Amino acid sequence: MNQEFLYIVIIIALGYLLKRTGILKESDGEVISRIIFNITLPSLVIVSLQTSTITVSLLGITLIVILYGFLSTIVAYFVFRNETREIKGTFMMLASGYNVGLFAFPLVEAFWGTEGLLYFGMFDVGNSFIVFGLAYIVGSYFSENGMKLEGRAILMKFGKSIPLMTYIVMSALNFGHIQLPSVLLEVATIISKANMPLALLLLGIYLKFSFEKQYIRPIIKYLSFRYGFALLVGISLYFVLPVDDMFKYTILLGLVLPIGLAVIPYAHEFKYRTTMMIGTVSNLCILISMILMYLFSLFIL
Repeated sequence: MNQEFLYIVIIIALGYLLKRTGILKESDGEVISRIIFNITLPSLVIVSLQTSTITVSLLGITLIVILYGFLSTIVAYFVFRNETREIKGTFMMLASGYNVGLFAFPLVEAFWGTEGLLYFGMFDVGNSFIVFGLAYIVGSYFSENGMKLEGRAILMKFGKSIPLMTYIVMSALNFGHIQLPSVLLEVATIISKANMPLALLLLGIYLKFSFEKQYIRPIIKYLSFRYGFALLVGISLYFVLPVDDMFKYTILLGLVLPIGLAVIPYAHEFKYRTTMMIGTVSNLCILISMILMYLFSLFIL
C-alpha cells in the first residue's frame, strides 16, 4: 500500500511541476475538471456499480454521511457564532461535504479496487446531497443579501450533477439486476482508467502555497474543528459499528477527506469575499488529508 501511495504523491507532484514550469496553466484545470466530472468519473461509477452488488447495509454509509453533514454544520454554527456573517457562512459551507471524486477515488481504486469504489460510491451519494443541497442552502442564507431559495433551484443543482444522476440511475439498475450492453460497459471501462491519473494531476495543478494573514486565525480554528470533530466521530464509529472492515474504513477515511470544490463556485455565486481563503483552506486540507491517510495506511488499514 505504501508503494501505491508513493505513486499517487508522484503524480500529484507532477501536476504541480507542470503548472510551475508553465506547461499547464491553472485555467487548464477547469477543462480537466469538466472532463473528470462529466466523463471519466461517471464512467468509473458505471463500471463500479455494474460489476458489484449493492446491499441494503451499504445504504447505511449514505445515511451516516447525510446525518454527519447536518450535525457538523450545526456544530460549526456554534463554533463560529462570534464571527462575521460572511465568515460564519463560509465555514458552515465548508463544514460538510468532501472531495470524493478527485481525491478519494484515485486512492481507493489504487488500494482496494472495485470493492472500495462501491463503498466510497455510497459515501459519495450522501456527500452529493450535502454538497448540492445543504451547503448551497447555507451559502445562500448567510450571503450578504440573505437570498431565499426555491425548491426548484435546489432540485436543479441535483439534476445538473452528472455524477449524482449516474449514481442514482446505476443504483436503480443494480437493485433491478439490469445489465448494460457489454459494448457500453467495455467503453466505460476504457474511459474510467483515465480518471485516476487525471484527478491526481488536477490536484497538483490546483495546489497553492499562499496565505492571507487576516484569515490565519479563523483558518486554524476551522481546521482544528474539521479534523478534530471528524476524527472523534470517525474513530468512535470505527470501534462501535458492527459492520465489515471496508465499511469502517470508508467512514473513517471519508470523514477526513478534503473539502468539496463546489464551495468555490457557491462563494462566487453568492458574492462572498472569502474565495481566496477557501482556496487556501482547500490546499491545506489536501495536505492534511494526505498525511492522515498515509498514517492510517501504516497503522490501521
